[in-house]
Amino acid sequence: MRAAIFLTLIACLATAAYAVRVRNRMPDFEVYRTAGARAAAGQPLYRASDEHYQFKYFPASAFVFTPFAALPVSTAKPLWFALCVGLLAVLLALSVQQLPSRTVPASIIAVGTIVTLGKFYAHELELGQANLLFGVAAMAAVAQLHKGRGIGAGATFGSAAIIKPYALLFLPYLVATKQFRAAAACAAVLVLALAAPAVAYGLHGNLDLLVAWWNTVTSSTLPNLTNQDNVSIAAMYAKWLGPGSIAEWLAIVTSVALLGMCAAVVLMRRRAAAPEYLEVALLLTAITLLSPQGWDYVLLLSTPAVVLLINTLPRLNRLLQSATIACLALIGLTIYDVMGRAAYARFMALSIITVVYGFVIALLVYVRAKQLD
Repeated sequence: MRAAIFLTLIACLATAAYAVRVRNRMPDFEVYRTAGARAAAGQPLYRASDEHYQFKYFPASAFVFTPFAALPVSTAKPLWFALCVGLLAVLLALSVQQLPSRTVPASIIAVGTIVTLGKFYAHELELGQANLLFGVAAMAAVAQLHKGRGIGAGATFGSAAIIKPYALLFLPYLVATKQFRAAAACAAVLVLALAAPAVAYGLHGNLDLLVAWWNTVTSSTLPNLTNQDNVSIAAMYAKWLGPGSIAEWLAIVTSVALLGMCAAVVLMRRRAAAPEYLEVALLLTAITLLSPQGWDYVLLLSTPAVVLLINTLPRLNRLLQSATIACLALIGLTIYDVMGRAAYARFMALSIITVVYGFVIALLVYVRAKQLD
């Protein structure tokens, strides 16, 4: 009954938000629709003339949005928005349901997670992005791993890469955890996804698309490093020191250290009954920091990590409880409308949110080290 009331409330709020604010926006969804239309017509996907709104995903991703490109925008927009709201509910549900052991009521976890990450969810929906779909795919793969369905999990992780290339990180993870059947399935889906556009573009045309994708991603990275909303490790150093070799090397060293922390968590997995949840939650959180174009709203992928930390609060000592609550509060309550333009701009320019997420990652490592997951 409570779940039905909660979902009804969310649906009503989402409908109102769409009618008042979102329906005239969703610029990133328009990027997807444009790419879908170009893919259907066999046209080049990656164009410098698109400027800030360039398509930066694998060519196969464009075909996912071809059906939306065939619909009138007045139909496609509300349909995608409604789908994303549903995906948000699914992401929260999967994140709570897949917890290895629950010590905090699901309702409290859900409310705490929404308060913490609500600004990222709202920004995602306003832009019409696809990170919620990516997050759901990753957590669906975790559910498959918990059921011992390695091939299904690997295929799901591979499919997530069609939505966002970030999912490539899961392939070495599966190999490192000796889930070789899952790794093989993931690799097979990735190869298929990379090759599939050749059906429409031909072999050489598909190779041209992949080269154009790589050129688009690499050429658009540097100009975005000092963008206020970029929360990546590379952006943090670029904002602090200015773009240059020192910032680049510090970003590389810090990124390697972050990957080392992820590896350490995997090495400690023998002590955990269901280790995959924390490991995937950590990787999803690290993805935004590792990607040079890690925009703040992509931090919604930390949903499983936030769920896990809220659930672990009763098991922490008072000092760590206070530190965890402080981190979650800094993430959730630093809102533009509350802080004001100048204070918020300063907050983002100092990359404080990136530093806070460094503490979040450290807390996740502590949880694994103390066998609290």
